[in-house]
Amino acid sequence: MPEDITASLVKKAQSGDLRSFEQLIEQHQAKVFNIALGIMGTPQDAEDAAQIAFIKIYRAIGDFKSQSKFSTWVYRITVNVCMDEVRKKKRHGSVSDEEIGDAFFADDSSSPEAQSLKSEQSEELKKAIASLKPEHRKMIVLRDINGFSYEEIAKITRLSAGTVKSRINRARGHLKDALISSGYFM
Repeated sequence: MPEDITASLVKKAQSGDLRSFEQLIEQHQAKVFNIALGIMGTPQDAEDAAQIAFIKIYRAIGDFKSQSKFSTWVYRITVNVCMDEVRKKKRHGSVSDEEIGDAFFADDSSSPEAQSLKSEQSEELKKAIASLKPEHRKMIVLRDINGFSYEEIAKITRLSAGTVKSRINRARGHLKDALISSGYFM
């Protein structure tokens, strides 16, 4: 959707137009869910986190000042909500590393052998991603799974582009080490 239409919808939503807010949410719903899924790991947890994010967005839309793109603001709130939820779950001991990252890749191979190999590789990759620290996992999810640019990630996370590049590089290094130690790379 063009920025001028988004800006118009934001102004209407800020004035209390619920239909405009719904249109904004529909526009960003899939990406919000994908970000939440990548960070949270399970569809149920992702749905819960997305709902919390949308509630926060609704309550705070009046504070949106158009200093960044609306989508950047939405994704920043989503990432923050997800990171808060991950911290809460870890603090309460209700999440294991294996649960995080469970739904990154769909298995669409046709032959049973190819499905089996892809499934094994996918499981190793999921475990490796799940073993990353939340900050590293966030960077992998934003860059490598959701395809955000370094500049977009910098805006979403409120970090400098250099810091983002550095953290992504470190996250990829840790991911590579985890994959090597699991025997994924020979």
